[in-house]
Amino acid sequence: MLKFLRVVPLEVAKEMLEKKWRAEPRETILPITEAIGHVNSRNILSKIDVPPFDRATYDGYAVFASDTFGATENSPLELLLTGRIRAGTWPRIKIEPGTCMEISTGAPMPRGSDAVVMAEHAETCCKKVIVYKAVSPGENVVKRGSDIEKGQVVLQRLKQLTQTDIAVLAAAGIKKIRVRRNPKVAIISSGSELLKPGEKLRLGKIYDVNGPALAEAVRACGGEPLYLGITQDRATSIKAAVRKALKVSDIVLLTGGSSVGAGDISPKVIDEMGRPGVIVHGLAIKPGKPTFIAVVQDKPIFGLPGYPVSALMVFDQLVADYLHELSGIPREKRHVVRAKLAARILSARGRRELVTVRLTCKDGETIAEPILKGSGAITSISTADGYIEVPLEREIVGEGEIVDVKLFRSASL
Repeated sequence: MLKFLRVVPLEVAKEMLEKKWRAEPRETILPITEAIGHVNSRNILSKIDVPPFDRATYDGYAVFASDTFGATENSPLELLLTGRIRAGTWPRIKIEPGTCMEISTGAPMPRGSDAVVMAEHAETCCKKVIVYKAVSPGENVVKRGSDIEKGQVVLQRLKQLTQTDIAVLAAAGIKKIRVRRNPKVAIISSGSELLKPGEKLRLGKIYDVNGPALAEAVRACGGEPLYLGITQDRATSIKAAVRKALKVSDIVLLTGGSSVGAGDISPKVIDEMGRPGVIVHGLAIKPGKPTFIAVVQDKPIFGLPGYPVSALMVFDQLVADYLHELSGIPREKRHVVRAKLAARILSARGRRELVTVRLTCKDGETIAEPILKGSGAITSISTADGYIEVPLEREIVGEGEIVDVKLFRSASL
């Protein structure tokens, strides 16, 4: 039996987890109409030339370019009109010297032609076309394969698909592609005091913040959140919820009940559900000390603290990287701003502390103001611009010290 709440550094916790479970991406095949936002697994080659034939770029007349040489407004030339080509049709007639065919934008060029005289540079008179401007070979024509050649890589592997990528795939005639399967993440909020947002707030109750917040955090990492609701602080309820979660998901997030109080039973309950069970209980990080990690049925279970700020910070530090690895969606590099600390921070030696801060500008300097409301106050993160890390060995970060602030988002000063 694991001795519970034996605190280890975050890096050690990850090493312990990865000895029992590895984040191995899986693939699935999707129609391109459903693939946007996913990451393609392999290089995709075009099976055709794009365009698949020489085509006109303007309405006008398909001609032998040499038949137009010398044509000017003052000295036009005449060509015999032998037919008309519309987009979506295929020309059956070959152009002979001295002849031309009317052609629409996007229509295929007839055999024998090598240029298009734009409609505004010619006019039809009976069965003849009067050309007022000469064209050179290839003018106003898009050549076959000039956009994409058959066999060309049209989409590199591990690219998150956008609207323009879907357009390219459609142009290449590709209907389905192989993509990274977004990991399914079950989210359970544990706590007899919790109610769903919108329910009538009764005495002694609070609204569940972690469920909705973590669902959006999972989605931002490329995961598919499965919010399974609230479970009571009872062993039978927690077991039932976790069993359901293990059936429908790849990863389980359970918030609350991870500390050492009388009602905090989640680690013990989950440790009994299968081997290896709980492998870590306690992170040398603040907020987030009571976090636990378990592996049951070859799936990881992350037991996050009940306080919303702690849960979100631990998710960011511990869980998010695994979801990015599974989904293939790259994690954005977190921007760092150098700032002067507005107030002294006292920290406990042996724990890496993450302190949220608000950035302001004063006398041309960037100032980091610590938000010291505690991990139970959701506004300590919602009003913050970023956070600073106090290393394990530091106990005091002095007022006026220059610190690195890791931004949650682009902060405007």
